[in-house]
Amino acid sequence: MEGASEETLASVSSLVTVFENSRMTGAVPGVHGLEAGHRQPGCRSPTSAEPCEKPTEEEALESGPRTVSRRYLSSLKNKLSSGAWRKSYQPRTCPGSGTQEPEEKKIVRELLETEQAYVARLHLLDQVFFQELLKEARGSKAFPEDVVRLIFSNISSIYQFHSQFFLPELQRRLDDWTTTPRIGDVIQKLAPFLKMYSEYVKNFERAIELLATWTDKSPPFQEVITRIQSSEASASLTLQHHMLEPVQRIPRYELLLKEYVQKLPGQAPDLADAQKALDMIFSAAQHSNAAITEMERLQELWDVYQRLGLEDDIVDPSNTLLREGPVLKISFRRSGPMERYLFLFNNMLLYCVPRVIQVGAHFQVRTRIDVAGMKVRELTDAEFPHSFLVSGKQRTLELRARSQEEMISWLQACQDAIDQIEKRNETFKAAVQSPEGDPQEQELQSEELGLRAPQWVRDKMVTMCMRCQEPFNALTRRRHHCRACGYVVCARCSDYRAELKYDANRPNRVCLDCYTFLTGNVLPEEKEDKRRGILEKGAVAGSEQSLICSFLQLLGDKWGKSGSRGWCVIPRDDPLVLYVYAAPQDMRAHTSIPLLGYQVTAGPQADPRVFQLQQSGQLYTFKAESEELKGRWVKAMERAASGWSPGGPADKDLSD
Repeated sequence: MEGASEETLASVSSLVTVFENSRMTGAVPGVHGLEAGHRQPGCRSPTSAEPCEKPTEEEALESGPRTVSRRYLSSLKNKLSSGAWRKSYQPRTCPGSGTQEPEEKKIVRELLETEQAYVARLHLLDQVFFQELLKEARGSKAFPEDVVRLIFSNISSIYQFHSQFFLPELQRRLDDWTTTPRIGDVIQKLAPFLKMYSEYVKNFERAIELLATWTDKSPPFQEVITRIQSSEASASLTLQHHMLEPVQRIPRYELLLKEYVQKLPGQAPDLADAQKALDMIFSAAQHSNAAITEMERLQELWDVYQRLGLEDDIVDPSNTLLREGPVLKISFRRSGPMERYLFLFNNMLLYCVPRVIQVGAHFQVRTRIDVAGMKVRELTDAEFPHSFLVSGKQRTLELRARSQEEMISWLQACQDAIDQIEKRNETFKAAVQSPEGDPQEQELQSEELGLRAPQWVRDKMVTMCMRCQEPFNALTRRRHHCRACGYVVCARCSDYRAELKYDANRPNRVCLDCYTFLTGNVLPEEKEDKRRGILEKGAVAGSEQSLICSFLQLLGDKWGKSGSRGWCVIPRDDPLVLYVYAAPQDMRAHTSIPLLGYQVTAGPQADPRVFQLQQSGQLYTFKAESEELKGRWVKAMERAASGWSPGGPADKDLSD
């Protein structure tokens, strides 16, 4: 018993070593001829043994090689899913010499015979087609060797596994059936290696396309294939038919092994091992089925990427397309909706515009919205029924579906994608959805400012700036949108820029309130003076840093109302201008007078506290509270009129 165990371990060890070496080195045995004498010992001709299941002649010849592979793969996947492989098959009866074989042995014999035929077909693929094409590629240089290797994928590894291990093990077990009536242990030992078929099946579609392309493109390539197909060993079948054999082989194992388990007596020593082997074969079949599904997914994904123009930041083979379709985009400025197209993947939503000339790419990607952080909800809008909101970190969109059912379908698909992302990312918390469209949902929370794109307020919903309440007009006060909160504001209230995280920290136009929140600055430093007009110099700041300031009586029709008082200031940082405020606390002056070039004269003799500024017909009349104050004002104005600027502390004696 111990010796048998050691022999088993050695067999498995050698199997792994040879199998891995063959895959790493890609080495294959020498080229065999096409005659029957070159076949492997113990392998029967594919024409003498029962051939592996073939597609119909209509599938094989009607539409050419490319159509055969696509239709057959689809049919194969359906059979694997529905269990159609198990319905109509009956194991063959062995032509006997009079003794009746047990039913389970008949099935084992059937397994061996079909394996012999299958190995002969693998020999034809690997040692004849593959090697002859490689030889021609190296000799004539008419087509690349890499193309040949891509077409045949890992067929050399599959051939070596079956010819050197699987078939000999089955042959030995059937020869020793009298003493060892079991095959479950053999299949258990070798079944894990059947998962290598996934690589072959994944590559199959591409292989068939390459085969069709180079058959049309290269006469030497076509000549080699035609010569081998016309030989007796090919049994008048095309290379495409032979390449289908590995795709359908694992379901055949599952079928035969299931029949074997059913025929075993209840107390058979092989029952437990055979059932376990059946489970392992089923797992390998699922791998092949999953490979077919994955191949179809990648093909569909590639078709979508081609329609999008194969943009580098979008193409990702790990993505899954969940939904696509046309929608209408509700505009903030235009009256009517616009045609758009959406592609929803597992990790992103692509907002696209159909191209007018659809040569190459059919759509232009306008916006990519990450599913992580995205919110969706229905909008209650009588003007635009079936509308819904998609709010993402990069952008917020108001969209309209063609029907209520389509809108619900989009909402469900988006929410399912969001839920899947949230399951994989526990740090993101699900946002509470508001199907009724509550008003509080339309404004971003303060902590979200700059982190996600806001929902823009539509232009026609407001008639005045939402910050300063000044009415809009087409010429001097136009509408703008704050990129942080989405409010409609005037140019004056939105003449600020702040970095927004949802837009890759690029500076965007924002209103003053959002600018203050996002930056912590009351007013941009670089705009402190630029933003202020000539009248926007604070009176309080002026009194602290002024050459002279005090109340003066404003006389004459020039001021609009005779006898009014004004707080007058000549600032130290602007010593050539007189600012007149209504009150000392005002931040905006009522008027300003450039003093350079003015003449300062005494007023009427009736009141010694009156003085005047005069230039080119302009006349301003002031009255100080005292003659002493008048004298200081006259001196300050005369200096400013002559272009004098303060130079030292001695000049401060003019201040009140």
